[in-house]
Amino acid sequence: MLSTNRRQLLDVFRAAEGRLVSGQEIADALNCSRTAVWKHMEELKKVGFEIQAKRGSGYSIQPTDDGFTEEVLYFRAKTHFIGQHMSFHETVASTQLVAHQLVGEDAADGTVVIADEQKAGKGRLARPWDSQPGTGIWMSTILRPEIPMQQVPQFTFIASLAIAEAIENVTGLAPQIKWPNDLYINKRKVCGVLTEMQAEADQVRAIIIGTGINVNQTEFPEELREKATSLAILADNPVSRGALFGEIVQQLEKYYQLFLEQGFAPIKLLWEERAIPFNETIVAKTLRGEVRGKVKGISDEGILIVQDAAGQEHSIFSADISLD
Repeated sequence: MLSTNRRQLLDVFRAAEGRLVSGQEIADALNCSRTAVWKHMEELKKVGFEIQAKRGSGYSIQPTDDGFTEEVLYFRAKTHFIGQHMSFHETVASTQLVAHQLVGEDAADGTVVIADEQKAGKGRLARPWDSQPGTGIWMSTILRPEIPMQQVPQFTFIASLAIAEAIENVTGLAPQIKWPNDLYINKRKVCGVLTEMQAEADQVRAIIIGTGINVNQTEFPEELREKATSLAILADNPVSRGALFGEIVQQLEKYYQLFLEQGFAPIKLLWEERAIPFNETIVAKTLRGEVRGKVKGISDEGILIVQDAAGQEHSIFSADISLD
């Protein structure tokens, strides 16, 4: 958790939007001496910032490309509420587990749990997610919308849409979304989204969106090499995790607000534009068996519609999807 002084200092520079801030302005904001200001600036160097100091004019700061500290992530979160409260960890078993605990402690809407490493990260169907230190973005976002429980699955679409757009904005790569929660580039997975909720009776208490993104891995375990890839491998250079995080929270807040104001319809249209092309033949493995056919689209509730070879349409609520 950021100290009050550290948060205030970063807020001064966020508001400055790149202009030089005088030492006196910083001293007034922090209610400290000019000598203390110099010490604060030296501390920022240790947590991932480059400092520009111009005698008689003041200071400006810029996060380094590889900076991935709570201070850097807070500075990059140019949002109104998503990411403004953060639980940052060097190592954690699972950001989802921490987020569930924080919901019980009345964590604010938009709180983000993020870690440099997960020891027990999980995806859909409780599959393990390789979450090595320094390589990816492993985060969980707590949202508290006042919605009926049947709308909760739609948040997977909101998140996958936001993350796809963020990746494209930062890297120039164009992910496609495989229903309901995976992002693929060149038919290899780069991101997974896991949406969970806490509820009481018929009331949604909180939605927790877990996100795992392969950012800077240079190699994968043998069993994943034909299935997974990273943004760095695809872009042929390292990607700033801090910059990507900042873009993700901005896009997630944008599409969350769009959903609250206009419902799922515009999200559905935008999601379909980024989906793995419809009419692709897929295999959907459900609890009831296997459905093979062409994807015809998604319903207004986000349910996958698959048409088999006989022309019969199947509504897929939950399944393990693979391309045929």
